[in-house]
Amino acid sequence: MLGSRLESPVRNSEIAAPVIQAASTQASGIGELRPAPADLPDPAIAPPVVAESGDPFAAVRVTALIARIERGRPVRLAAIVDRLNATWVDWLFSERVVGDAIIQLAANWAADYRTTAGIVVDGGPLGATVTIEDSSRVDPWIVRKAQRQADACREALLDFSRRERTTGHD
Repeated sequence: MLGSRLESPVRNSEIAAPVIQAASTQASGIGELRPAPADLPDPAIAPPVVAESGDPFAAVRVTALIARIERGRPVRLAAIVDRLNATWVDWLFSERVVGDAIIQLAANWAADYRTTAGIVVDGGPLGATVTIEDSSRVDPWIVRKAQRQADACREALLDFSRRERTTGHD
């Protein structure tokens, strides 16, 4: 019996056994890249993203802004949307999507603290407003929410990286 498939059955032959070599990197793949030509634009330009309700990537951006707005006074929802769109220029946030994310935060606050006073969404003559309670319990709570949203973003990216590249399916 042969020790390997490449071993010749004739042990004392003058004919040398064929040698199989791996193809060189140059022949089989890209190999090392040469320096970029002068003035080559950076291809890492991100396409615009339209924020969607329930998307953790949009929610974490909304939550990060809500964590930083002034406490104890109403802030117009339109102003929050404008700030998000000015901060994240490659994103488009609508009032509906931002409102949905804030209402979700308010519902989570009510579930955690059994009160609706922590995050209040109200209508007024200038449109919808958001008021965040001015208390020491808001910051740790909202940081935990943002961390969970960021974890959901990382999980979505990990899930995406595992997909079949040609079809986009699992």
